Amino acid sequence: MPLVNIKKVLLDGQNNWSSQTTIKFAGDDGFIGATERWTTFNPPTFVAAVSPATEEDVVKTIKLVRSHNIPFLATGGRHGYSPTLGKLQSGLALDLSQLNTISVDNNTDTLTIGGGTTLGQVFDPVYEAGYEMPSGTCSGPGVVGVTLGGGVGRFGGIYGLVADTLVSVRLVTANGEVVDVSETSHPDLFWAIRGAGANFGVVTSATYRLHKRKPGEGELTNIDMIFPAEMSSAYFEAMASFGIFPARLASLSVTRYDPERNQAQILANYVYLGPESEAREVMKRILDLNPPVIKVTVVPWNKLLSVHGFGFDAVVNKKGIVRVIYSANIREFSGSTYYKAFQKMNAFYAAHPDGRNSVLEFEVFPNQASAAVPNEKTAFPWRSAQAYMLAFFSWTERGGKTEEFVKELGPELREDVVATSGYSELQVIVPYAYGNETIEQIYGRNKLPRLAALKKAWDPDHVFSYLHPLPTKYPESS
Repeated sequence: MPLVNIKKVLLDGQNNWSSQTTIKFAGDDGFIGATERWTTFNPPTFVAAVSPATEEDVVKTIKLVRSHNIPFLATGGRHGYSPTLGKLQSGLALDLSQLNTISVDNNTDTLTIGGGTTLGQVFDPVYEAGYEMPSGTCSGPGVVGVTLGGGVGRFGGIYGLVADTLVSVRLVTANGEVVDVSETSHPDLFWAIRGAGANFGVVTSATYRLHKRKPGEGELTNIDMIFPAEMSSAYFEAMASFGIFPARLASLSVTRYDPERNQAQILANYVYLGPESEAREVMKRILDLNPPVIKVTVVPWNKLLSVHGFGFDAVVNKKGIVRVIYSANIREFSGSTYYKAFQKMNAFYAAHPDGRNSVLEFEVFPNQASAAVPNEKTAFPWRSAQAYMLAFFSWTERGGKTEEFVKELGPELREDVVATSGYSELQVIVPYAYGNETIEQIYGRNKLPRLAALKKAWDPDHVFSYLHPLPTKYPESS
């Protein structure tokens, strides 16, 4: 639809937008701030952005764009990186960032947030009110976006998935209807949004169950280490020797380029939900390797992201950078597989200097609490996973040799990891999926019949169809 027509639709004097709702068009001041994404690789493009200040204006926006066949995408933190989002071109951005209210109810031990609230915005209010909650590993993503994909994270061994703490949401459907969704109101839809939620509507607010912090609790032990290339094999074997990580221990093992030695190194981040003395005992097999660089910090859980990984949260949250990610779920560890992957990244750094900001990450998030939730409870299908491989590729020259090589190396690393993952084939959680996986590998074969039926009931016209879209029948040939 031409820009002038979209502009006319949005600025029609009869719309009566809230005074705080903003409307921006390409070239306007503030337009980039309402649309800029975490990755610029095959992103969606927009000619206009509406940043509603009220739920009523979310409804109004959806009804307007639907009546004029304008493609749109609702966004929170804009960290979704799947190239499938690039199917939306010259559309409208429904920027939810103004819906960022935060309210903790001490009578019900719940948190209610607006649909555009980011993880980094909720930690301090929740901690100061005396609570803890599961969370992700960086501050930029939207809380709701994380939730709708399941919400894996460091505290999965104790508190489960973020989606497991969800109590209810207010959701605007494809028809512009506002519905309250919970265990008792539209329970089928509540089942679906916890794992496949981007397919069913726009969440304007969400309520979560919090975990009351007991006296003396709430502090974490963060241990950051650097292992040079010659220690990488021993490190991965030690990491894999855990078999199953203790419920209170999580780790990130990041292969990255070391400019001082012109080779790969490992940044290892371990977080223990408890005191340093316990952390050192649990981590003895890693600490006994005597890494040449180590930093131990004990902090309240709400301050973790400001210190973990030698402070890499600020770096990893920068927007507007080319990023391509290939991922795989892991149920069983293999030190030799991870060392082989480390060697391939080392060779990549040597051959492709403009790709040296790329990293290979193994996230180990214990799953004792999340696995204890019956699999049929939610649409999230991969509760048996206890780790995730993410190959993050970033480079400077678009369309060059590095980009072409990444197209080979990313899937190759993924296949290598899958071979020893404990799964018979690739499995990947929704937020980490690239988009070239099968829908069975993303949503789970057993979940798809019910998801497809709900998609047909709630969004038969595929209004919400840009992030790993669901079919309206499954099998599709039936």
